[in-house]
Amino acid sequence: MGDFLASWNLPRATGRVYGRLLLNSGPVSLDALGEALRLSKGAVSVAVRELVSWGLARTIPQPGSRRLLIEAVGGFEQLLAASHERTRAFIRVLREGTRSAEDEKAGARLSEVAEFFESYVDAGDQMLRGRRSTSPGEGV
Repeated sequence: MGDFLASWNLPRATGRVYGRLLLNSGPVSLDALGEALRLSKGAVSVAVRELVSWGLARTIPQPGSRRLLIEAVGGFEQLLAASHERTRAFIRVLREGTRSAEDEKAGARLSEVAEFFESYVDAGDQMLRGRRSTSPGEGV
């Protein structure tokens, strides 16, 4: 998982933490994650923040303590959905850029790239919808 998420330009440690969370049957502490993965508490903390920002993990406060437990909240479908949201933000930037392009050629190039990414997101969304309709309750 570390290598896979690294290919998406996420830190390898983030992928390792996510993989470990998916393997656990329930919530786990930062200390337990660090020990299991031989990562510093700081590296685990940064990884957890990244996973939470992607919607792939959630933190669970412990009453009377500053400690948190962490658990995975989605599988590959959640990761793909989060990637699509970030890609949509990128598409918006590309579309905005077409209005600032130096000439028609540059604008056309930006539009072409935006259209490519829109096709990617549309295909992925279609795949997710099909999976959800054939596997109710999975990956949610």
